[in-house]
Amino acid sequence: MRHGKKFAHLGRKTPHRKYMLANMACSLIEHKSINTTVAKAKALKRYIEPLITKSKNDSTHNRRIVFSYLKNKYAVTELFRDISVKIGDRPGGYTRIIKLGNRLGDNASMAMIELVDYNTIYNTGSDAKKKTRRRKKSTTKSNTPVEKAVVEESAPVEEAVVEESAPVEEAVVEEATPVEEAVVEESAPVEEAVVEEATPVEESVVEESAPATENTASGDVSENKENEKKTEDSDKKES
Repeated sequence: MRHGKKFAHLGRKTPHRKYMLANMACSLIEHKSINTTVAKAKALKRYIEPLITKSKNDSTHNRRIVFSYLKNKYAVTELFRDISVKIGDRPGGYTRIIKLGNRLGDNASMAMIELVDYNTIYNTGSDAKKKTRRRKKSTTKSNTPVEKAVVEESAPVEEAVVEESAPVEEAVVEEATPVEEAVVEESAPVEEAVVEEATPVEESVVEESAPATENTASGDVSENKENEKKTEDSDKKES
């Protein structure tokens, strides 16, 4: 008969059940989360949370009480040194049970029990939301005049750059035009000089060729006259 016994027996005798819960509590302190059945997780939650509350007050008496339950000095040292510092501000509810479904072999309902303060996924999400809200409020108040000042300072700088760049381009264009004109003006007389030099050469060639032809023609006429005289002289002699 189990009159007034409202805790889970877990199908074990009292000594076996106590050592099993002590081992599970040491594993939870070491690894910060373990997988087990839902019934064992609920029993472990009732077993370990009073011990975590004891660890908030680090004294020899509390260490001895916790050691009588855990029976592992390394787990007691980590509980009082690390875990108690991290959960010091939390007024209870140090563990969380998350159901994982049924086990394949015997279809037992499984769960994961973990220390709440060591879950980085949940803690980072909640902290990020709170921080972003505070940052948004602070940034909207503080950064608006700074942004306006930056915009006002950047506008004249851009205008000054544009105004400086415009005369530079005009000066480049003005310098380029006389250079091109000078090049054109210099090239024109060169071509004219070439043409003027070319014409007297051709004339001199023509003039030199003309007397040559005249000399040849006069030479031919004189030879013809001499030949005629010779023929006349020979005719006279024969007669």
